[in-house]
Amino acid sequence: MGFASVYLEEKTLFTQKIEEAPAHNTGIIVVVPAYNERGIIRMLDSLSKCREPECRVEVIIVINAPDNASTDSLENNLLAFNEIESWKKTNISCFFRLYCFMVPQYSVAGWGVGLARKTGMDEAVRRFNAINKPEGVILNLDADCTVEENYFEAVFNDFLKYTDRNACSIYFEHPVSGDSYSANIFHCIVLYELHLRYYYQSLAYTGFPYVFHTVGSSLAVKALPYVKAGGMNRRQAGEDFYFIQKLVPSGYFNLNSTTVHPSPRISNRVPFGTGASMGKLESESGSTLLTYNIDAFSELKSFFSLTEPIYECFSGDLGKIYFSIPQALKLFLNETEWTEKMNEIKNNTSNIISFKKRFFDWFNMFKVVKYLNFVHSEPFEKKTVPLAASDLLLKTNSKFRSADPLELLWHYRSLEKN
Repeated sequence: MGFASVYLEEKTLFTQKIEEAPAHNTGIIVVVPAYNERGIIRMLDSLSKCREPECRVEVIIVINAPDNASTDSLENNLLAFNEIESWKKTNISCFFRLYCFMVPQYSVAGWGVGLARKTGMDEAVRRFNAINKPEGVILNLDADCTVEENYFEAVFNDFLKYTDRNACSIYFEHPVSGDSYSANIFHCIVLYELHLRYYYQSLAYTGFPYVFHTVGSSLAVKALPYVKAGGMNRRQAGEDFYFIQKLVPSGYFNLNSTTVHPSPRISNRVPFGTGASMGKLESESGSTLLTYNIDAFSELKSFFSLTEPIYECFSGDLGKIYFSIPQALKLFLNETEWTEKMNEIKNNTSNIISFKKRFFDWFNMFKVVKYLNFVHSEPFEKKTVPLAASDLLLKTNSKFRSADPLELLWHYRSLEKN
């Protein structure tokens, strides 16, 4: 019995899709969900230009469609399938094995990006299970992405070879210039990516220990940790955020030695995320993108600094500490429930390290977002992205100053990558 046999029997939705046995030294499998994708060959060309790593590589494309898919979308799915098969024949000497299958539209309910990722990732697990490779890496990519030429090398050298690394977010950059999109689209994606990077740096500023982007097209996980996390969820949007929640407490890291380039295109396939945000921004000429106020993160920073005093105090003194919690957090956290939770964590930990781990398992990424949304009804007001990004630089005593969104983005990229 392989490491994932029980999972494959109990948690998968489909039987084996790929009949050809995997090579024994397969170490990386890329999973690509595709719906209504006519430009997918650009992604395959990008992968084929990568340098070959010291293991075999496979690419699995899952073509799917929701119940309400239009006739044009279904026709585009078929055209994409035929294009992929044609590309495969033309590029027979390509170093990676390419598999593509179309899942029946009504085979299960709720087709969307989460279910498509799950279908492909489960098939990747099935293939790693066949060669008993629990450390095999499952890469997630979107059909409109391109990658740097060292993509596979970086994953092999900086992830696969490390036994203590279980999952990661790969560094990404959207294109911000060129001939492929309008000037307004590029302006909008600059604002959106700056928002993502401002949020990332603001969370790091608070002292939160799990600071990662939650971008599905740059998510990677090893096969066994994927199985232990229960596999990908079926959510039609936000599947990456919820799945990463399960992975971050152990062995999750940021892989910055290569770059994924997601598309800045507009999409209405999911209610939020890059495509939906771009559609809203483009229609409003990119003038109204707001983000969280840095003061809300400052209160989180003060709150997180209380973890050691909480651990060291007597249970009867928790009320005094609650009194010192920043006002916005007191609005968000009920005193009785907070006191009970702190006592529970204190009673089940024997040192400050384990206390902090349990504390941030409770006040996790999801709770951070709930707090931020709660306090921006009051007492805080959201700010435009460039203004908020500038506020954080002032707060952290950075010498960099600019009001230009693109210059701010370049600076925030350098902060993250370096």
